[in-house]
Amino acid sequence: MAMQPRPAPLFRPGISFLLLVVLLGLVLIAGGASRADVAGQVIVRSAAWTALIVAILAGSRPSFGQSRPVLIFLFAACALALLQLVPLPPAVWQALPGRAALSEAAAASGQPQPWRPWSIVPGATVNAAASLIVPFVVLVLVASLTEREKLWLPGFVLGLIAATTLVGLLQFSGVGFNNLLVNDTPGQVSGTFANRNHFALFLAIGCMLAPVWAFLEGRQPHWRGPVAFGLVLLFTLTILASGSRAGMVLGLLALVLGLIMVRRGIRRSIGRSPRWVFPALIAGIVGAVAIFVLISIAADRAVSIDRVLELDAGQDLRRRALPTILEMIRLYFPAGSGLGGFDQVFRMHEPFDLLSLLYLNHAHNDLLEIVLDTGLPGVLLLAAVLLWWAWASVRAWRAGSGASHALPKLGSAMLLLVMIASILDYPARTPMIMAMIILAGIWLSDRVDERPGPALPRSAQDL
Repeated sequence: MAMQPRPAPLFRPGISFLLLVVLLGLVLIAGGASRADVAGQVIVRSAAWTALIVAILAGSRPSFGQSRPVLIFLFAACALALLQLVPLPPAVWQALPGRAALSEAAAASGQPQPWRPWSIVPGATVNAAASLIVPFVVLVLVASLTEREKLWLPGFVLGLIAATTLVGLLQFSGVGFNNLLVNDTPGQVSGTFANRNHFALFLAIGCMLAPVWAFLEGRQPHWRGPVAFGLVLLFTLTILASGSRAGMVLGLLALVLGLIMVRRGIRRSIGRSPRWVFPALIAGIVGAVAIFVLISIAADRAVSIDRVLELDAGQDLRRRALPTILEMIRLYFPAGSGLGGFDQVFRMHEPFDLLSLLYLNHAHNDLLEIVLDTGLPGVLLLAAVLLWWAWASVRAWRAGSGASHALPKLGSAMLLLVMIASILDYPARTPMIMAMIILAGIWLSDRVDERPGPALPRSAQDL
């Protein structure tokens, strides 16, 4: 008598998984801004501390294992921020470059020189250190998940991206949606983010995640294939509607990388079809996306393309401020001015011809701002991160096309998008993108060595 396949066991998530779901949900709602004074920061940081305490008391013990490099880099960043807050005697901090104005202030008031920290704006550095609690708790919770729970993560993250996309579409339709938890701009299509460029980066990540999710673990796509294709279309059109010019570049790159990552999965799904089927299918996917994009342009819904032809006052200010920022880097190097204090420090050096109703809260080039804030120590840490990413990415992309290789490649591509976006903006300073960076780092850290599968079939398969 033929044996009947056993039904797959019900998925019973553990405490760590539930905590992660709640935390990421709150971060999606309230963690789309980088400013320290928005109400969302209180919510996401309180939620992170609460989740950490509950995880310590009732959760599973985390096993960092292969994700240890991510933990080391996160601790190094936190240690650098805390080191900048250590009070220094006058003879030490006065020897740091760029501190003459601080020294003159005490001398002009007739007071003795006080002890000062390395950071020029210590309050901003305290906020920078405090912001790292969100990525740290995400790392701890993911390290506490079971293997089956980890497989549910891509689908859950995809759901988060779809949710903020719907918010963006509501904004685009003219609904007066204003997120009181972040400093968003009324009338701007930015989803749950304060910045449309950060929103577009999140959607670009979804353009890669959707096809990978459809073929995850080497499964046949079935209903997931059309759903993933529909989500990619939705994300692409929403990027165009957001008005983000950088988002167009990121979205195009994400579409290409997404197809590259699942090309073998597509080949497996079409089985022994004639050779022309695969290129025809790829051409059909690309053509369908192109048709919808052209329809969006013809209907005057592609705001991002319209803004390419416009003169943006903010963009002009960033271009004109670049020489001043480079001069500031030269002045404060190799010590740096202190994490998080760009706004206040820039005002000390802002020339008169840049004074206007607009202001720069960041350098809009996070790589330059890291060098300005942290000096040589930050450059060395950034170089170490980039070298690790390059080494791990080469290992991931050269490993092959097995089912276990999709997430490491996805992690590599996600970090690449964040790095490209950071050249023009500061997405990694928002809690939501911080969480995505941690997930990408964990996925990239996974071993991609081929392992023989089990001799017996899974419970849901026939013998």
